[in-house]
Amino acid sequence: MDIVSIIIGIVVGVPLGLIAATSFLRKQILSDAERIKNDAEEKAEIVKQEKILQAKEKFLQLKSDHEKVIADKNQVLNEKNQAIVVQENKLKQKEQSLSQKIEETTKKQNEANTAKENYLQQIEAIKKKEAEVEKLHKKQVEQLETIAGLKAEEAKAQLVEALKSEAKTNAMSHIKDIMEEAKLTANQEAKKIVIQTIQRVATEHAVENSVSVFNIDNDEIKGRIIGREGRNIRALEAATGVEIIVDDTPEAIILSCFDPVRREIARLALHQLVTDGRIHPARIEEVVEKVKKQIEEEIIDTGKRTAIDLGIHGLNPELIRMVGRMKFRSSYGQNLLQHSREVANLCATMAAELGLNVKLAKRAGLLHDIGKVPDDSPELPHAILGMNLAEKYKEHPEVINAIGAHHDEIEMTSLLSPIVQVCDAISGSRPGARREIAESYIKRLKDLESIAMTYPGVNKTFAIQAGRELRVMVESDRVDDKQIDQLAFDISQKIQTEMTYPGQIKITVIRETRGVSYAK
Repeated sequence: MDIVSIIIGIVVGVPLGLIAATSFLRKQILSDAERIKNDAEEKAEIVKQEKILQAKEKFLQLKSDHEKVIADKNQVLNEKNQAIVVQENKLKQKEQSLSQKIEETTKKQNEANTAKENYLQQIEAIKKKEAEVEKLHKKQVEQLETIAGLKAEEAKAQLVEALKSEAKTNAMSHIKDIMEEAKLTANQEAKKIVIQTIQRVATEHAVENSVSVFNIDNDEIKGRIIGREGRNIRALEAATGVEIIVDDTPEAIILSCFDPVRREIARLALHQLVTDGRIHPARIEEVVEKVKKQIEEEIIDTGKRTAIDLGIHGLNPELIRMVGRMKFRSSYGQNLLQHSREVANLCATMAAELGLNVKLAKRAGLLHDIGKVPDDSPELPHAILGMNLAEKYKEHPEVINAIGAHHDEIEMTSLLSPIVQVCDAISGSRPGARREIAESYIKRLKDLESIAMTYPGVNKTFAIQAGRELRVMVESDRVDDKQIDQLAFDISQKIQTEMTYPGQIKITVIRETRGVSYAK
């Protein structure tokens, strides 16, 4: 029974226990679910409140931004409105000003029209009065003509003739008195000025010739200058264009050439070669080129010294160079630089006596023969060539006219021109100052050289033996051996046709071929 009761109790108790446990668990689960639900609802409420707060804050922020944007737009609109108001005020002011100007213009135009009408009325009145005056004048003239028995034009002509005759008589009387006084004083004053000028200026005159003598210590040097088979002397003559005469004259060698520059180059080159002791063709050419540069420097230095000595400033460098070249030029045997210096001093003295510009006179005197200096001068008188050079280098117009007019090639337009002409004549007309024959002789030699230089391929030309021989140096790459005979013949024919000369002239064409190389 007990076991059955236990079993029954177990059977009955287990389900009841399960039911009770289930009921308890259900209540527990429901309680937990309710609690979870309540928690969830509380959390949901909290989240909801937070989201509502965030939404409100966002809304307030957007509202604030919107209000700010609206405020900015309102400000911009206010500024634009203010600007528009300012512009409107300005336009109103301009409109008022324009209206005032229009009114003033209209008023002035009305006044001008009124004045014009008054002016026209006055003109009409004046014309009427002029017509009345003219009528009265004609009436008076007719009355006078009736009384005098002459026409007005006839009376006027008689009056003019009478006045003209009286004026002519008075003028002739004055002219006669002035001419008589001028005759008494002009010659005396002119002689006085010229004599004073000559007395105050004194210059030595050295007659230039075409020969220079080079002195040597002993006759042994002559042989070294001549060289083996004469090659040194030939090289020296070819390089300088000077004929070197080595004769029996003791301790002297003669350098013959019409051009003083070439003679000086040859003399200085010989001096350096003899001093150095090395005399051979290559050395000769080197020394000659070096001496040519020295001479050019000496020419420029001479020009500068001359300008400084005479107190002449602002000369163009090319004119200074030409003044220096005058040292090596002659005018009818008279040294051109000494002649120009003397003319400059004479002009300055005479200009001072006459109360003229002394500086311009001295400048014109120095430059008056500048046209004799250029080697490549065209076929122009030296006065015209000198005038062109002075004009080219911006000299004073009075100086230019004085240079061009000192031989009457152009008309004199200033008082300096006759002064330069007179002083040039004073300097050149002194006894022993000039030699006409030397000048024509030098011109003939220059013409000889110029004719030969016109042919193609000719490099240098030298007139030697007092013009009895012309040596022509040609370029070997342009003229061959077959052409030199033809060239010599052509030059001789041209000289016969264009020149007048005594005796005969020998034309020698020289062509030299060289082979040059360098060892490095």
